[in-house]
Amino acid sequence: MNSAPADTRESGAQHRAKYLVGLTWHVGAFLIINASFWLMDLALGQQGVQWAYWITAMWGFALAFHLLAYLVEGRQLEQRKTRQYLEDEAWR
Repeated sequence: MNSAPADTRESGAQHRAKYLVGLTWHVGAFLIINASFWLMDLALGQQGVQWAYWITAMWGFALAFHLLAYLVEGRQLEQRKTRQYLEDEAWR
């Protein structure tokens, strides 16, 4: 009888760990590729930074949303709100 909640917790933990691995790869790719772009832009471009800034800014924006999704999901917001709404309905 207690196996279902344990399975659910294990499944949730596996999902969260998989998401963290994806986030880690995203951060690693962001750092390596953008560092390369900045070096190329500074070495080959005109005076100052020309195009690497825009790539880093847009990709950084996407990375921030990836991180935010990981943090919000980790707080199990959906499950907490579902329980809250069910309790509110039961209260009425």
